[in-house]
Amino acid sequence: MRRIELLLEFVLFQSRWLLAPFYIGLVISLLLLFVHFFIELVSFVGHIHVASESDVILGVLGLVDLVLVGNLIVIVIFSGYENFVSRFEEVGHDRPDWMTKVDYAGLKQKLISSIVAISAIQLLKAFMNIASYDEKKLFWLAVIHVVFLGSMLVAAISDRLTDKLKPAEEKPVSRRAAKS
Repeated sequence: MRRIELLLEFVLFQSRWLLAPFYIGLVISLLLLFVHFFIELVSFVGHIHVASESDVILGVLGLVDLVLVGNLIVIVIFSGYENFVSRFEEVGHDRPDWMTKVDYAGLKQKLISSIVAISAIQLLKAFMNIASYDEKKLFWLAVIHVVFLGSMLVAAISDRLTDKLKPAEEKPVSRRAAKS
């Protein structure tokens, strides 16, 4: 019976590698996002001489929106892989500082924050181009943004409450406490 248990645990533990193709898929989607960003940039630059101030702002917001989505994909790839599959080897990597500091709760906060930022940009783009939107669509864009903000607030409160319930040895050391 113990052998079956060990085999089952081995299979379950190794099953985390089934996530690796998902991260490869996200790398491919990041490449596709780059292609789309480049096409948008070329189009934006090509029309800059006839663009109004509002068009320039909308164009820049569109590019910022794509960058935020790209950042979100990178955060999910790196943090997800390190949290759920395996650690990246240190050799030869120019490792961003946040990679070793983002746990699942931090990943969740970064994801929600990115989604709220993307939603805010979409809402701002709609308001900058208000003539192209009817009241109903603007209303729903605003409602969706408020729902995202509410979700971020609930997640932050939840994390704060959960953190307070953790035993002292599980809590991260604050900078003030480390300096003492």
